[in-house]
Amino acid sequence: MADQQLSRTISLPQGVALYLGAVIGAGVLILPGASATVAGPAALVAWTFNSVLGIPLALTFAGMASRIPDAGGAATYAARAFGETTGAIVGWFYFVGAATAQTAVALTGAYYAGPYLGLGRGEVFGLAAVILVIATASNARGLKVSGRLQLLFSAAVALLLVLAIVVAVPHMTAAHWTPFAPHGVGAIGRAAVLVFFAFFGWEAITHLSEEFRDPARDVPRSTIIAVGLITALFAGVVVVTVGTGTFGSDEVNRTVIARLLGDSLGRAAGVTAAAIALFIALGTANAFVAATSRLGYALARDGVAPKLLGSVNRRSVPLPSVLVVGGYTGVCLLASYLAGWGPEQILVVPNALVILTYISAMAAGVKLLTGARRVLAVVAAVLCLALLPFAGWALLIPAGVGLITLVYLKRVRPAGRRAEFDRVKG
Repeated sequence: MADQQLSRTISLPQGVALYLGAVIGAGVLILPGASATVAGPAALVAWTFNSVLGIPLALTFAGMASRIPDAGGAATYAARAFGETTGAIVGWFYFVGAATAQTAVALTGAYYAGPYLGLGRGEVFGLAAVILVIATASNARGLKVSGRLQLLFSAAVALLLVLAIVVAVPHMTAAHWTPFAPHGVGAIGRAAVLVFFAFFGWEAITHLSEEFRDPARDVPRSTIIAVGLITALFAGVVVVTVGTGTFGSDEVNRTVIARLLGDSLGRAAGVTAAAIALFIALGTANAFVAATSRLGYALARDGVAPKLLGSVNRRSVPLPSVLVVGGYTGVCLLASYLAGWGPEQILVVPNALVILTYISAMAAGVKLLTGARRVLAVVAAVLCLALLPFAGWALLIPAGVGLITLVYLKRVRPAGRRAEFDRVKG
C-alpha cells in the first residue's frame, strides 16, 4: 500500500491563529482580578512567567507530536518513555483535570451573567448546571463545536480584552501600583499556579504539526509570535485591572472584563460583555466535554480504564464516556455549591493535575528527544517544577488520582487488558 501523507496547508498566520484559539479562553475572563487579589500588582510577574513558559512547552509538544503521532498525547509520551503505568497515571491526571476544569468554565459564564440577570448564588450555580447539561446533551447527540467556531470564540475573547484595555487606560492611577508586592514573593508563586489555567492548550494543536507548509520553520515561529501576542494581551488586561483597582472581592474579580467595559462605556457594554462571556463559556464547556470524553475513550482503548468507556454508538460517539464526564461535572458543581467554592477554588484541582501532566510530558521529551528539542524540554520541565512548591496542599490531588490509578491497574483491571494495551501500543 502506498504511503499517504497529510496535506501541508497550514501557513504561518494560520498557525498563529490556531495557537491563539487553543490558549485564549474563559480563564482570562476571571483570573486577572483573582490573581491581583492574591499577589497585588506583582500578579503581572505571574502572568508573564506563564506566558514565557509557553515557548519551550509548545515547542517540546510539537517535537514530541512529530516523533510520536498519537491521540493519547502526554499520556502516550509518558508511556513510551517510562512505561505503561506512568502513561496511565498521566492520562488520568489530564482526564480528571480537564473534566474538573469545565465546571469552573461553566461557573465563569454564569457569574458574568449573574449581576445583570439579578441572580443569587444558587441561581448562578443553576445556570452553570444548565450550561453543563447542554454541553453534555449536545455531545451525546454527536454535536461538537467546530474548530472554526472555537476560533471565533477565542477571537471574541481577544476583542473583549483589547476593548477593555483601550477604554480602561484613561482611568488608571499610579496609586494602585504601590506597594508592588504587598504579600511577598510567595504570593507571586501562588498567583502563577492560579493563573496556569489561562494558559492551558499549548499541546492542543501539536497533532497538526505535520500539516504546516514548512514545519521546521513555521511551528517555532508561530509559537513565538503567539506567545508574544498572548503575553501582550494578558499582561495588558492585568495592567488595567490593577491600574483601575478593579479587584479585591469575589464579586468584582468574577466579572472584571464586564466591569471595565461597563465603567467606561456604560451598562449596555457590560451587559454585552456578560452575554458574550456566557456564550463563550457554553462553547468552551462543549469543547471540554468533547475532548475529555475522547480521552476517556482512548484510555479505555489502551486498557487503562474500564472497558465500558471504550464503546461507541451508531453515531461513532463514545456515549458512556460522554455521560461519565457529564455526571462527574455535575458532582463537582454540587460539591462546590455545598462547600461554598467558586471557580477560583475549583481551578486548584486542574492546575495541580495539569502542571504534573506537563512535567511528565517534558520529562518524556528529555528522554526521547535529542539536540535543541531536548534542551527545550529541560527548560520547560525546570520552569514547571518551579511552580510545584507554590501548589501546596493541592499536590495531594494528583497523589490521590495516581494512587487510585495504581489500585485499578494492579487490583481491579482484568488480566487480559494488559495484553490489550500491548496490542494497541505495539
